[in-house]
Amino acid sequence: MYVGTAKAALGHNGNSLVDLRSDTVTRPSPGMLAAMAAAEVGDDVFGDDPTVIALEEKTADLFGKEAALFLSTGTQSNLCAMLAHCGRGEEVLVGRPYHVFSAEAHGASVLGGIALDPLDVNPDNSIDPQSVRSAVKPDDPHLPITKLLCLENTVTGKAVPLDKQEAAAQAARDFGLAVHLDAARGFNAAAALDIDVKTLARCADSVSACLSKGLGTPAGTVLCGPKDLVRRARRYRKMLGGGMRQVGILAAAGIYALDNHAPRIAEDHARAATLRQGLANLPGLSVDQAPNQTNMVLVTITAPNPEAVQASLRGAGIVTGLSGSFMRLVVHRDIDDAGIARVIDAFAGALAA
Repeated sequence: MYVGTAKAALGHNGNSLVDLRSDTVTRPSPGMLAAMAAAEVGDDVFGDDPTVIALEEKTADLFGKEAALFLSTGTQSNLCAMLAHCGRGEEVLVGRPYHVFSAEAHGASVLGGIALDPLDVNPDNSIDPQSVRSAVKPDDPHLPITKLLCLENTVTGKAVPLDKQEAAAQAARDFGLAVHLDAARGFNAAAALDIDVKTLARCADSVSACLSKGLGTPAGTVLCGPKDLVRRARRYRKMLGGGMRQVGILAAAGIYALDNHAPRIAEDHARAATLRQGLANLPGLSVDQAPNQTNMVLVTITAPNPEAVQASLRGAGIVTGLSGSFMRLVVHRDIDDAGIARVIDAFAGALAA
């Protein structure tokens, strides 16, 4: 069964918690823990951790790139990519809701002197090619130099159609821009679009792939791209304090996840679809039914007092986030079919109270 067996915290009723806050809350499975314990390690700052090297080579091959760099987080990976692509006074075009612009503290601007120009996106979270063309700045000393387009897939749990993503990338290339893809949940996107991650990433010069979300590792992201760009990113990783020593322990978790968890990630999508349908049938909820959804269920509580609904769920051992009346419920490999049934029942009980 595709469920982690690490012991979970208990709710008030003695049942294990079903934690829907994010797919980052997954715990290492027994097989992953065994791989970590058996990892051969070196010193990655010196470049001689064999397990890190193996992970980087494996991930680069999967995404169809020349080289790769193992970093601690997705935010650090995206930042190192932007620093490697752009110099001070240069500019990144990025979708307004994309993580690079909305949730990474504008690190490229604060630390790298790189301007971020947010572009509105289409309903499917794609960037219109004409928006890219219109945003590229002319050669004028009053303006920043447009250098990079940053794409993302998935966005809020929805896979951006491949043709839309490639059209935006081509518009950028027509102006000589490079393209970076934030594929934090790229394996989810590829599964939803029925393609492999190499096809997903073929529009991009560089791609950032997180291992600690749907793939279930404790930490880590891999940045893939051309050798010279990865070399520059490695230097920036060091500047940012991201050099790690015997990190092969975490790299082993990444290799295990790529071999054992990535091929089964669509099972999370199937369980999310079951949850989505079960909640859509309940009065007091509005459930997003947009196409190309993956492991997230987006719910607006239309019943009075959403905080009371959340509290009732917590009493039943169901942990969720809440922003106003909105809940993002994220299904992951530590939640099985019985857990999905518990969530639907808990919502029904909370709304009937």
